[in-house]
Amino acid sequence: MSTRNLDPRAPWVISTHDLGRRPGSMRKTTRTLPAPADLSVDLIGVPKDADVELDIRLEAVMEGVLVTGTASVPLSGECARCLDPLSSEIEVGFQELFFYTAEDAGEEDSLLDGDLLDLEPTFRDAVVLALPLSPVCREGCPGLCTECGVKLAEAGSGHRHEQVDARWAALRDLVKDDKQDTQDR
Repeated sequence: MSTRNLDPRAPWVISTHDLGRRPGSMRKTTRTLPAPADLSVDLIGVPKDADVELDIRLEAVMEGVLVTGTASVPLSGECARCLDPLSSEIEVGFQELFFYTAEDAGEEDSLLDGDLLDLEPTFRDAVVLALPLSPVCREGCPGLCTECGVKLAEAGSGHRHEQVDARWAALRDLVKDDKQDTQDR
């Protein structure tokens, strides 16, 4: 729970003044906002300042303002299997109750700053939890060869490496030594 003075001109700050603290009053709105910075996990994230399409509903309830919404978010990153660049889009849902007073709120709850609320932390939590930890460029991406690192999609189905059972490796070395001895004679 934090109390701070929000800037009403900040893109993610929303005024609830028109709800008038009257339980039951509601407003729906659609907005396009710039994505905040550092909204990513290891291999994928939301590009800074990318357009985020928001569909939100603000409802006055006894304790505060309930915000429910969805966001369409562009993503860019790299495939976890082949490391090729990728881009996609996800839609996330979120819901948060912004309390009128600190007395009603718990330690981790969000508070209104007068009639203003900051939607960015709620949006950030929803997006980061929805990001894929291992994004792929396509469903059947074969990835990279674990032996030599070549892209298996480009190498084709004939890409192979000789596999020697470790139990027979010593005998294989003897055969190599025997061939070398024969060549030296």
